[in-house]
Amino acid sequence: MPLDKASLGAALNETLTLHSSLCRREAAAFVKALGTGEDLVVACTQESRLFSELASQKPGAQAPIRFVNIRETGGWSRDAKDASPKIAALLAVAHLSEPEPVATVSYKSAGRLLIIGELGAAEQAAELIGPELDITLFTLGGDMSGAQQERRYPVLGGQIQTLTGWLGAFEMTWLRNNPIDLDLCTRCNACVSACPEGAIGLDYQIDLAACQSHRDCVKVCQVAGAIDFTRAPETQTERFDLVLDLRSTPAFSQHALPQGYLRWDGRSPAVLLQLRSLVGEFEKPKFFGYQARLCAHSRNEKVGCQACIDVCSASAISSDRSRQQIKVNPQLCVGCGACSTVCPSGALSFGYPRASEQGVKLKTLLATYGRSGGKNAALLLHSQQGGARLLGDLGRAAQLERGRRDGTRGVPARVLPLPLWHTASTGLELWLTAIAYGASQVWILLTDEEAPQYRQALEEQIAVAQAILTGLGFAGEHVRLLQARDARDLAALDSALQAPPAQGVARSAGFAIQADKRATLALALDHLMAQAPTRSGVIALPAAGSPLGALTLNKDTCTLCLSCVSACPASALQDNPLAPQLRFIEKNCVQCGLCVSTCPEKSLALLPQLNLAPQRNEPVLLNEMKPYACIRCSKPFGTLKAIEAMLGKLAGHSMFQGAALERLKMCGDCRVIDLHSATNEARITDL
Repeated sequence: MPLDKASLGAALNETLTLHSSLCRREAAAFVKALGTGEDLVVACTQESRLFSELASQKPGAQAPIRFVNIRETGGWSRDAKDASPKIAALLAVAHLSEPEPVATVSYKSAGRLLIIGELGAAEQAAELIGPELDITLFTLGGDMSGAQQERRYPVLGGQIQTLTGWLGAFEMTWLRNNPIDLDLCTRCNACVSACPEGAIGLDYQIDLAACQSHRDCVKVCQVAGAIDFTRAPETQTERFDLVLDLRSTPAFSQHALPQGYLRWDGRSPAVLLQLRSLVGEFEKPKFFGYQARLCAHSRNEKVGCQACIDVCSASAISSDRSRQQIKVNPQLCVGCGACSTVCPSGALSFGYPRASEQGVKLKTLLATYGRSGGKNAALLLHSQQGGARLLGDLGRAAQLERGRRDGTRGVPARVLPLPLWHTASTGLELWLTAIAYGASQVWILLTDEEAPQYRQALEEQIAVAQAILTGLGFAGEHVRLLQARDARDLAALDSALQAPPAQGVARSAGFAIQADKRATLALALDHLMAQAPTRSGVIALPAAGSPLGALTLNKDTCTLCLSCVSACPASALQDNPLAPQLRFIEKNCVQCGLCVSTCPEKSLALLPQLNLAPQRNEPVLLNEMKPYACIRCSKPFGTLKAIEAMLGKLAGHSMFQGAALERLKMCGDCRVIDLHSATNEARITDL
């Protein structure tokens, strides 16, 4: 790997010293650097454990150590000679400070483990786990293979009704409906031998479908008294810290299972070892932030946007209809960030790392690459675990196959890898910002870690992003998903580079990513529109996943009741206190659909689009009507169309005849005056 310390030092604004064997014969240089008290960046991840151990043994060494992989991602590639700008960019990002601490979510586990499965298999698993945990077994019945004769663990039985919770707080409710009381049973096996139908297994549960009511088992169990067919079924509830599920059908159907809930196929011991480590107190970051005032989920008992609920792979988000908003369970949240990606209003935000911290990293990466002479940057977003492993495998394969014409190319020089906590945590506003910062393309690498709904959500966001960039006149494919199971699937990087790079901006943007998602999106769009080859017109956007758009209004059916104004969570729809008018600001619209579902006349429809005219930032008049004047005092109190529609609907009602119907044509004050001044009205004082 050719490294030019002069150019790299100039890009990083510091003097660099190159080492070829820092983890071996030059280790003394690393130990010496620890004593300087400065932040250290090691441009290799292979011996990170060794370097960390050396740092822990150095008295007074307080400087943080950061590691970055430039070998597999840049040096082991056919493009290594051109990789200096990329290496400079990766080193610059590694210099950045760690994300600021965020609030944490706590778990406390005392090691109470529930094992669910056939009794014999459950006992076998319990034996392998050992005495470190407090184990309770739940038998499913139908186990003819046999349990141990010696009862070493408490055994529950019946039908599981619910199992909910997370690490340290699982709660199981089951119906205890079997005639054999497992607490009284001595496992003498007399009932098993006595049953003529063979309805009793060695898990000491009776198959009631096979039982013919001979009751021979009751007779032989008179001493223990464990069998009672007259016992009423009883619902019981108990709490556990951990759950090991041996069933083929899991208790939880979501992609991301709750922490503390593990499944075991009877083969891999790693799962059982993991259980032993889940005892004690644990913390994780609170990955999300939620601003209820921005949420477009519900208004006036109408449901609008539920994109976060649909995409959550952990079932951590649900609808709180009583409060007209969503609720997020921080214990179940796994920090994928997909909810913040699909949230159109920015009510949900990704908290670790924060949007501003992601923005600094992105800006540093692309700015350093461009300043070092790099061109046509392709930003490759990948996960810290699976994605980083695949890129390492790709670089290693390129090194092993070096010299072969058909060998692996490795990570190309213009591809800038950027690890994320999760690939689903970025969306439209960050991708467009990357293009505004000077990237030619943005690629998102998916592995087998992601839930299926993440891919659909990202594809919808990509379609919107590409429609915007194409509509602005930028040529080429700017955003793409790359699906890979192993390094061989990453050949898509080579095929993507065979096409000309996508057209980018002539001048890179200088704005910073904001905490407010809509503010970042607006800044990116403003810069792209200012740099765009096409700067006027309207860009049609896909309906699915678009956070941008307008509304269409049927003026013939609209009565200007303004119920849509009160339903709009983003202040996109507004009234005019001085006149019966409905106004609309397209920039504010999040396309949640609450106005559409609220409109009693069904006069509104969503129109996903991006209006490039300045008017998208200003209130425009959607509808206005002539006011209706009170027939008594001439004060306007409604619209002519609304009052006439009301009169038409109530004219045939028995309660609205004569004077009562005329009062509907009056304002509120005159209605009261007329009611009290009428001589032919019955009063309560007359009764």
